[in-house]
Amino acid sequence: MPTIRNAREDEAELLSEIGLRAWEDAMGEIGVSPELRENAQAAFRGFTYGAWLTITVVEEAGTVAGWAAREGLDELISDFWIDPAFKRRGLGTALLREIEEQIAAHGHPVARLETHARNVEALRFFEGKGYGVNWLSVVYSPKLDQDVQSVGLSKQLVEEDEAPFGYDV
Repeated sequence: MPTIRNAREDEAELLSEIGLRAWEDAMGEIGVSPELRENAQAAFRGFTYGAWLTITVVEEAGTVAGWAAREGLDELISDFWIDPAFKRRGLGTALLREIEEQIAAHGHPVARLETHARNVEALRFFEGKGYGVNWLSVVYSPKLDQDVQSVGLSKQLVEEDEAPFGYDV
């Protein structure tokens, strides 16, 4: 059974390495140049060292297997990374469930996230968890120093009450 907890400051480097491995795995079809990898590594380090308070960790048998972040502590899941060695064990599902509970508990009825359009594995995962595609765009990523095709997804977490026709609530 996975353990889910808040990240600790002393785990920033480990979290950075997991993020980089998961990112490289996700970028497989696109390919990763040495410069792109270096930019991504710097971005992961900067984020995990600077925003570790926004990170939630999933462990399996005491080993950190992945992490997710809500950088703005709002409805946006800014990062979601499972170490490739730990895929398909239900850890991502457990982590996503926890993040969704956090989002809903903070009063946000919808969870949002984005990924690159060619990340078919992530798209299938999130769509299988009830997320739907809301938009597709091409945006310059300063972290990666290139244009990235992005897909925005969202999931309704809390059913909105609808007043019967003719009633003002």
